[in-house]
Amino acid sequence: MILSMTGYGKSELNLINANFTIEVRSLNSKQIDANVKMSSVYRDKEILLRKLLSEKLQRGKIELSIWRESSNLKTKYRLNTEVIKEYHNQILQMEKDLSFKWNIWSFTPFKSKSSDIIPSLLKMPEVMIKGEEEVDENEWKEIEKGVNSAIDNLLQFRIDEGSKLDEDIKSRINQLSSLLKDIAPFAKDRIGKIKESLSEKLSEIDRKNIDENRFEQELIYYLEKQDITEEQVRLSTHLNYFLDTMKTDFPNGKKLGFISQEIGREINTIGSKSSDAEMQKIVVQMKDELEKIKEQLLNIL
Repeated sequence: MILSMTGYGKSELNLINANFTIEVRSLNSKQIDANVKMSSVYRDKEILLRKLLSEKLQRGKIELSIWRESSNLKTKYRLNTEVIKEYHNQILQMEKDLSFKWNIWSFTPFKSKSSDIIPSLLKMPEVMIKGEEEVDENEWKEIEKGVNSAIDNLLQFRIDEGSKLDEDIKSRINQLSSLLKDIAPFAKDRIGKIKESLSEKLSEIDRKNIDENRFEQELIYYLEKQDITEEQVRLSTHLNYFLDTMKTDFPNGKKLGFISQEIGREINTIGSKSSDAEMQKIVVQMKDELEKIKEQLLNIL
C-alpha cells in the first residue's frame, strides 16, 4: 500500500489547570524535518517529541504545535518589590536634593505622596516578574497522549489520501501498458518499411567494389539498432514491477521514484528509435502519463 506524505491531525485536552490544543501537520520532504512549537516550560521534552515524530511519521516536513490556555485564575506575574523600593528611594532622594517643589497654584512647598507616584512606579522597567513554572509530570503524560492521538489522526489522513493516489497512479500505469500494446503493430511494420527503404537505396548503389560480408554485418547491426523489442520487454517488466512495489509496506515512495526513472529511460529510447509519426504520437502520450505519475510520487511516503 502507499501513503500520502501530507496530512493533518488534531486533538484537544481539557485538564484541571489548563486546556490544550495539539496540531500536527505534514508536507512533502525528502527527509524527516520536524519542527516543534510549544511553551518554554516543556522545552526539555522537545527531543522526546522529535523522536516520536520521526518514528511514527518517518518522512516529511512535520510541524507539531501545542497551544496551552491556562484555566487557573492565579496570575503568573508578581511585583518585584525590591526594584519598586529602589525606584521609590531614588525619587525621595531626588526630592530631598532639590529641597522642595513649588506648587504653581498656591506657591507653597509640597512633598510627593507615595500614593501619587505608585501608578508611575508600576510603569517602570522590570517591576513585574513572571513566575517560574514547573512541569507537572501528570499533566505531561496527558499531553503525550494528546500528541499520540493527533499523530494517529494524521496517519489516518495519510491512509485516506494514499488510497486516492493509489487509484490514480494505477490507472496511469495501466494506461502506459495499454499504450505499449498500441506500439507493437507499428514496431513490426516499421522494420519491414526500413528493409524496403534500404533495398530501394541499395539498388541504386554500385556494389561491385563493396565487401559483401562486411556490408551484411553492417546492415544487420543497423536493423538491430532500430529494433525496439528489448525496450518493449524491459518497459513491460518495469511497469509490472512498479505495480508490485505499490503493494509492499510503506515507505516505498523513493523506490517507486527510482522505477519511474527506469520507465522514463525505456520510453525515451523507444522515442529516439521510432521514425514513424504514429509511434511518436503514442510516445508523447506515454511521456505525458509518466510525468503525471512522477508528480504524484512526490507526495508518497
